[in-house]
Amino acid sequence: MFIFGLAVVFKLLSIQFLQGDVYRAKATERVVKNVIIPANRGNVYSVNGNLLATSIPKYDIRLDALTPSSKTFEKHIKTLCDSLSKFTGKSSNQIEKDVRRARANKNRYFLLARNIGYSDYIRLRNFPLLNLGAFKGGLIVEQTTKREHPMGGIAQRTIGYERIDDNGNVTRPGIDGAFGVKYLRGVDGQRKKQQIGKGQWKPLSDANEIEPKDGYDVYTTIDVNIQDIAHHSLLEQLEKYKADHGCVVVMETKTGEIRAISNLGRNKNGHYYERLNYAVGESHESGSTFKLMALAAVFEDKLADTSDVVDTEKGIVKYYGKSVRDSKHGGYGKISVAKAFEVSSNTGIVKVIDKAYRKQPEKFVDRLYEMNLQDNLNLPLIGEPEPIIPDPRVKNGRWSGIALQWMAYGYGVQFTPLQTLTFYNAIANDGVMVKPRFLKEVKEFDKVIEPFNKEVINKQICSKETIAKLQTLLKNVVEKKHGTGHRLYSENFSMAGKTGTCQKNYRDKEKLNYISSFAGYFPAENPKYSCIVVIHEPDKSVGYYGADVSGPVFKRVAQKIYTDTPLIDEIESLEVQIGSVEEDYESYYKTAQTYKTIMPNVVGMPAMDALALLENMQVNVAVKLEGSGVVKAQSINKNTKLKNNQTIVLKAS
Repeated sequence: MFIFGLAVVFKLLSIQFLQGDVYRAKATERVVKNVIIPANRGNVYSVNGNLLATSIPKYDIRLDALTPSSKTFEKHIKTLCDSLSKFTGKSSNQIEKDVRRARANKNRYFLLARNIGYSDYIRLRNFPLLNLGAFKGGLIVEQTTKREHPMGGIAQRTIGYERIDDNGNVTRPGIDGAFGVKYLRGVDGQRKKQQIGKGQWKPLSDANEIEPKDGYDVYTTIDVNIQDIAHHSLLEQLEKYKADHGCVVVMETKTGEIRAISNLGRNKNGHYYERLNYAVGESHESGSTFKLMALAAVFEDKLADTSDVVDTEKGIVKYYGKSVRDSKHGGYGKISVAKAFEVSSNTGIVKVIDKAYRKQPEKFVDRLYEMNLQDNLNLPLIGEPEPIIPDPRVKNGRWSGIALQWMAYGYGVQFTPLQTLTFYNAIANDGVMVKPRFLKEVKEFDKVIEPFNKEVINKQICSKETIAKLQTLLKNVVEKKHGTGHRLYSENFSMAGKTGTCQKNYRDKEKLNYISSFAGYFPAENPKYSCIVVIHEPDKSVGYYGADVSGPVFKRVAQKIYTDTPLIDEIESLEVQIGSVEEDYESYYKTAQTYKTIMPNVVGMPAMDALALLENMQVNVAVKLEGSGVVKAQSINKNTKLKNNQTIVLKAS
């Protein structure tokens, strides 16, 4: 027994002194831990400073019911419960019963208020007992942040978010997701918490061990006024044609800055919301909007010109047993290449491309490559697919005997709406292809951390001569009576563009549907903005042609921007000098400085100027004016010495 006792004492001393630090660390590890305090995420602003996304702090207020001494608890419990009653609407007696029960049950984590804002948090922590802090009053404050979008559902997918699920999987769509890690997220802080049982953890103090550092603010290129116009114009048309989904993008021509981007899809109940970012992430066959790229290639290679005549052969031509048809029954007969584009003749454009490149299709593809059509835009927003252009030299199953002809009018090639718009914007920009931009700058308060400048993808996608021809064709599509976009024409403002109607799921006749689009820019001369509208699966019984479905959205956007937004932002000078006015002023000033007490000659002077001159002399005189206009006569001759209280009569007509 004595030996056993010695062994126990030895073990106790060993645990206490030899292994004490190890066991103390393990004990502390189990009951105390550092908890991450998320930093406030930076705000997202529009280009004109409107708030698009912000982090709102929310607070849970709890009470450690055992911390206050009995004297302190009894002194403040009544007034605390009265204050809580006014705040929550519950009776003071019921709250007191709950708090006393919490103290009796040794509850060290009793909830007083959940998910309250900052002003309510300040109010509560000044309540009796709670104003004594954590160590005397038992106050426990837990802060979380909630991301909110003041504009609601408008552009919500483009503004985006960053979410992390329970398994650590991160979802980062839109601007908020793309720039979250580098700019918006900030640096998290740390706070020590102690376990108080039942899986609950209580802060050890009011202060954090490491204070969180807020993220930077991001200023986007989005203009909320243009965004609102684009959103509601698209929504109205989607509802009218009962379409599945659609998008609209407005880009500033010179800079590539995205002024508006709206993506609306329909849910099961038929309501439209920002379901996916179709403009950035959805690739589809272009249809007739690709005819601009096809003609750009053939004009640049000088294998055809706008004045060349092409036979549309009654609206049907066949290649390897497959028919290419025009939307007009019977075709257009023999027409120029320019008119073939303006009326969007499939047979006309296909015959032009087939004749030019039948024996050398790789030359056509290479010309498309030189215009950067095979490259994606390397956008910071996640989800952009690579463009698809069939190439006879690439063995991937996309090239066939009819690939060239089908490419000519937009089948077999695939681009996203934003990729297509980038090309059309280059035509509007006299051949300079600029990268679409969503960010203007990153700021910390008023300090600019990083500016984002214009990026040029291609300094000249094709010759000035080719650009001029394409600009004329796009303008004629709207202005000429035979143009597919003529119903969009307005005398009040000019615009240029191309309609597109592409079949979707055409291999299965039961699923056959359409993609309607319109891409262009405005004004037609010296363009300020380019724009694309793409609408998927409109109700065929209502309409599906690009000019009918997507064109009106383009027109409404262009018209409202044109009337609501100044196209010239700067006024060079307001100092306009008119010679006669300057001379009159100099004469008046000289007379006023010379004649202080002597009657001046005011004949020929405007009556109001003469009155002002005489009433401000150093002699107190009364002036009587008869008539109006220019002074024709004065009752006292010039150079006469004036006296106080003398009356001067002026006759004017």
